[in-house]
Amino acid sequence: MNQHEKLNYIEYPAKDLSATKAFFETVFGWTFEDYGPEYTAFSNQGLDGGFFQSNLSSSTPTGAALAVFYSEDLEATLAKIVSAGGNIVKPVFEFPGGRRFHFKEPSGNEFAVWSDKERIR
Repeated sequence: MNQHEKLNYIEYPAKDLSATKAFFETVFGWTFEDYGPEYTAFSNQGLDGGFFQSNLSSSTPTGAALAVFYSEDLEATLAKIVSAGGNIVKPVFEFPGGRRFHFKEPSGNEFAVWSDKERIR
């Protein structure tokens, strides 16, 4: 249900829509709905959104916001990301409240994954 003045949707650029879709389908089980050849949307993932065809990418060094996934098993999620072609740009590190890592998906957009339930290994 849409809520007044609450975040509702997020959009990202994608250099390669097919590779980006395949990555998120493989790693996170997302499904997509295409709206023409240059836009695809996802829903029911905590926040709905989409990817639009662009040569740009979203990353924190250029000042972009960082979307962060939660995982109950950080190492398993990291392994799935690497196996699906993701690039780890910040290895697992500790912070007050948990651990996290940052990755780029095939179109170069940066995301992070965090966990609060795992013991430090």
